[in-house]
Amino acid sequence: MLPVTLDRTSSEPLPAQLAGQVRSLVLSGTLGTGDRLPSSRALAADLGVSRAVVEQAYDQLTAEGWLEARRGSGTYVATTHTTITAAAPQMTSRPTGATSRPTGATSRPTGVTSRTTGVTSRLDTGTPFFDPRLELGWRRAWREVSVTAPPRGYDDPRGLPELREALAARLGRTRGMDLHPDEIIVTAGTTDGLRALLPELRPGPVAVEDPGYRAAAETVLTYGREVVDLPAVETVGDLGDAVAAYVTPAHQHPLGRVMPATDRLALLEAARRAEAVVIEDDYDSEFRYDVAPVPAMATLDRGRVAYLGTAAKSVVPTLRLGWLVAPPDLHELVLRRRTITHAGAAWPSQRALLTLLRDGWLDRAVRSARRVYAERAPRVAEAMGPYAGLAGPLAGMYSTWLLPETDAVRARDAARAAGFEINLLSGYARTSGLTGLVIGFGGVSDTELDQALTAVTGALRG
Repeated sequence: MLPVTLDRTSSEPLPAQLAGQVRSLVLSGTLGTGDRLPSSRALAADLGVSRAVVEQAYDQLTAEGWLEARRGSGTYVATTHTTITAAAPQMTSRPTGATSRPTGATSRPTGVTSRTTGVTSRLDTGTPFFDPRLELGWRRAWREVSVTAPPRGYDDPRGLPELREALAARLGRTRGMDLHPDEIIVTAGTTDGLRALLPELRPGPVAVEDPGYRAAAETVLTYGREVVDLPAVETVGDLGDAVAAYVTPAHQHPLGRVMPATDRLALLEAARRAEAVVIEDDYDSEFRYDVAPVPAMATLDRGRVAYLGTAAKSVVPTLRLGWLVAPPDLHELVLRRRTITHAGAAWPSQRALLTLLRDGWLDRAVRSARRVYAERAPRVAEAMGPYAGLAGPLAGMYSTWLLPETDAVRARDAARAAGFEINLLSGYARTSGLTGLVIGFGGVSDTELDQALTAVTGALRG
């Protein structure tokens, strides 16, 4: 049986306790690759808990990629990683290994066009659902800002101390990160955090997932560094001469894939060999419908991973707030530069977010949005399933569908004619060759979503 002990007096749920201890056994090597775990029934009897406790823990670890279920055989420590295969005739696989792009080369993605006249709604990856029932709490937060005296001079470059305390508590509760408030630097969003890190890295290129977050690649280029394309669907065993790797492991942007545990460990090992930094963009990890959020990659190696978080997906993008937890050596360098340049997030936004956290508004907003996404995601899947392949598990506020570029463009154009803007997957790719549609469902109403899907599926059906 497994050497685990559950504490019934703890506030941590029993499934979370069990998942955490099994995860630790894998990381320590007590459980090796391919080892078979006890059945849920046997382990439940051994621990004196219900079978549902063990099943929830196993489901969580399977979703994170630590375990794999083999039909008719049992549950094992994972031995393989998941990949996305070409699901359409025009999709091409990219060669194994990172491919560099010359410094200064344009990063304008193929297929991205400006918003056209007549488009009324955007089904994008960045607009979250805002529950109108929470509007009073939002207004209350800004009323508190208006009656609170601002700092007389430049504020602490790390951010408001009270906000950093609240963020440290939240990250500990939701992301498993044991932080002191002084380890957190409040930023003006994810790209601001990336901009703070880039000047402090040693000279060299930066690896960015492909397909991946366009703003990250553009930011790297803006700082005069070469972008190296990091395959988003392959295990990374070598970073070459890259000094950093920018990844979205909890919910790969835009494919939606969860980076398997084996791939996380492989990337960390590659980063150690290259003496590189892993930059983890944890942009929407709270929006899982099936299991608890996947733990932050930073919990595996705080000395190697720079963690970026954002309020853009849980509150609104225009709040322009995020947070950076950097390895200790980089933290001091970032803080020194921000002190000299008076860089920092806007005080009114920080003060408003503090109130939203203290009042429990943010927790309510996340729960409300998660319920809406959990209802809308299957509707998108039901509509798109007959015509395209799903690139990753249903999570977050968008889903990505693989299909030939000609079909994707035809569907995109039909949606645009109906007044909706939907992004092409090729717009996020540089050399990966993956094509399809990226359909967001956070920033539209239910009626608008149905109308957009009707336009898309009509074009695909035709």
